[in-house]
Parts: sequence; C-alpha cells; structure tokens
Amino acid sequence: MHFNIPETGQARVVIIGGGFAGLTLARKLAKSPFQVVLIDKNNYHQFQPLFYQVAMAGLEPSSIVFPLRKVFQNNKNVLVRVTKVLNIAPERNEIETEIGNLRYDYLVIAIGADTNWFGNERVRSHAIPMKSVSEALYLRNTIFEDYEKAVTADNPEQRQRYLDIVVVGGGPTGVEVAGSLAEMKRHIIPKDYSDLNRDEINIHLVHGDPRLLNTMSPKASAAAEKFLRDLGVQLWLDKVVTDYDGETVQVDDGSTIRTDKVIWAAGITGNTLSGLPTEALTRGNRLVVDPVNRVNGTGNIFAIGDIAFQTEEKFPKGHPQVAQVAIQQAKNLAANLLLLRQQREPRDFRYKDLGSMATIGRNRAVVDLPFWRFQGAFAWLVWLFVHLFSILGLKNKIFIFLNWVWNYLTYDQSLRLVIKPWRRKP
Repeated sequence: MHFNIPETGQARVVIIGGGFAGLTLARKLAKSPFQVVLIDKNNYHQFQPLFYQVAMAGLEPSSIVFPLRKVFQNNKNVLVRVTKVLNIAPERNEIETEIGNLRYDYLVIAIGADTNWFGNERVRSHAIPMKSVSEALYLRNTIFEDYEKAVTADNPEQRQRYLDIVVVGGGPTGVEVAGSLAEMKRHIIPKDYSDLNRDEINIHLVHGDPRLLNTMSPKASAAAEKFLRDLGVQLWLDKVVTDYDGETVQVDDGSTIRTDKVIWAAGITGNTLSGLPTEALTRGNRLVVDPVNRVNGTGNIFAIGDIAFQTEEKFPKGHPQVAQVAIQQAKNLAANLLLLRQQREPRDFRYKDLGSMATIGRNRAVVDLPFWRFQGAFAWLVWLFVHLFSILGLKNKIFIFLNWVWNYLTYDQSLRLVIKPWRRKP
C-alpha cells in the first residue's frame, strides 16, 4: 500500500489529525495554492463536546460525526488518507505511516489529546474513558447491560454494584455526565425499569479540587455544585481516586465505593509521535511551540490544538485545551502559511477567550462570557444554541435539534440500545 499522492508542483501541507484544529486548517486551505493532505486514523470528524450525550443515549453516534471526505468533495487540492502515523523524519521532510512514507513541505501536527490515567495502570484497565465515539458507545452499552443485570440480580449487594456509578473528574465532561445520569435516574428508570427502585441508584462524582469546574468562575462552580446536589448526585470534593480494581474504588481519605462502573474524566494528556526533537516535549506530552505555532527545534513543523503548548502574557501556563483555542490557532496558521509562501513575516497568535460553558441536566447550565456570567435555564438555552451551531452538516443539525426537542417534550429517548460489535468466530 502507498499514499498515491500526485506530485503537482504545489507546496504540500500535511496535516495529522482531523479534529477541530486539523479540520479547520484544512478547510481554510481548501481553496489555497497548496496541496493539502489530511491524515487521520478515522475517516470522520468527531464532535467531542457531545460524546456524553451519545453515552447517555440522548443522541445517535451519526449525529456527532461527519465524514472527512464529504467536507472536501468540491476541493480537489485536499486529499484525505486514513492511516496511522508511526514516525516523523524531519531530516528528510517525511512522515512514516502504516501505508508508506509521505514527503511534506509543511507539516502540521494536530493529534489532540487522550485520557490521562496519571500512571495508574490498574485504574486504566478497569475504568471507562470517554474520548471517542466508540468509547461513548461502550459506556452506553455497559450502563444498560448493567441495568438489565440488576433487574434479575438476586443478591442485593450485587444489584447495588450494577446500579451505582462513579464519575471521576469535576470538569465540564464529568459534570455533564453526572447531570445526565441523574436525569436518567429521575425520568428514564421509572419508565423502562419499573421493577427497579430508582432510589437505590447512587451517582458519585469524585473531584480532586475543592470546587467543581475550577477553570470557570467561582459563581459558575457554586451553581454547578448546587444543580448536581439538587439532582441527587453525591459529591466527593477535594478527594482523589487512588485505585480501582473493577469492584471497589479507593479514595485518598481511606473511603471506598463499591461499583462495577467508573467513568474516568479526570484529565487529558497529549497523544505522542516519535521523531520530534526532545526539547519540543513538555509536561502533559504537549509540544512546545513559538508564537506562530512552530514546534521548537524545527523549521517547517507546526503544532495546533490540544497538543500545542504555547504561552502568552495572559496564559503563562499555556492555553486551555478547548475547541476555541484549536480553531483560532488553525485560522491563524492558515494565514501564516500563505504569508510564508509569499516570503513574508508570519503573525503571532493571540488567543481571544470567547468564554466557557457547561450543562448540568435539563434547564441547568453555567456560562462564563468575557462580559457576562449567568446560570440556569437561559444559560442552558445558550449552551444548546452554541453547540447546535457548531455541529458540522445541516442534516446533523436538524437531527440533533429534533432529538433535543423530542427529549425535552417527552422526557424520553428512543436510543437506549445495547449494540455489541460483531466478532468473527475463530
């Protein structure tokens, strides 16, 4: 196998990663003089902020993914290749992949981040992450399989382990998952599992900081805590999970929680690629870049999005690893690549913070804008509008909107399915 990329005489920009950063950059260069090669291990873009809604049976997976090739159907200078990158060879201006080597004039690394297990391999082998659509589907299957087991369990202690869920991490993902689980307990369990006592279901959220959403304002944190407590979520604040063996969660204060399900949303760490200069790697596996997103120790390799570690006066510890940073960096880099082609000076990146938000169940959300901070039902509507607007594809927008309206009016979803992947028998 090989790339089968034609040599057209155009300068070639190779982008590794089809997330928010990589896809935005490719779209901005779609009508440029460059030949653009977009590489990803999947043939689709994933809308990460709504993974939890797939996991909680609120949306179907196809609503939050979009085929990469469909984006560039009318852009012949953008070529999509699905493969895994194995190594970068800067001395040859090449990347090495599972389908062969590819030359580049400019290389852009936008490989994002994955779940951070903080070196705890036993937790990693038993807990459930949520950094991809497939992981979200696995979580959905596990939740409803365990409810089915709980219905027929004779042993009260075993039934309790099937029902109880521990969420680790009180950032936006953890808070949104816990809120959705509480809504499911309140509205779905009495309908689908009337022979279960919903009051037996305990949802625990363990967070290693005194306040939830600690990157947002204290007012947003306090509101999120109140919303979750009102929904019946048991909060373990300023506590750290030290171990989980598949049955019992160990907390650093000596407490334990018996459960068969731990959802891990406690942090992220950068994905890795070999071949880059050692001075480029910093904490969290991020790549140190200069003000124009050029990777330290290189001349024509750039990094954008979650993988890039870039400081400026307002962000001395690096930019937050959120979609807006990735999108803005991609737009700036697209303009810079055109400037470099014209042998002009590139412009430094400056992040414009547009705010942050999180939703905690129906009619509950927190929004921090640069000029206004608010919580409650209006914040929830703003959250819905922003995320709906950000989704790729008109069809996806319509399907998600219809799903949300139906769920809101009926307190019900029709996606509570356990779909197991088929495996060929040996």
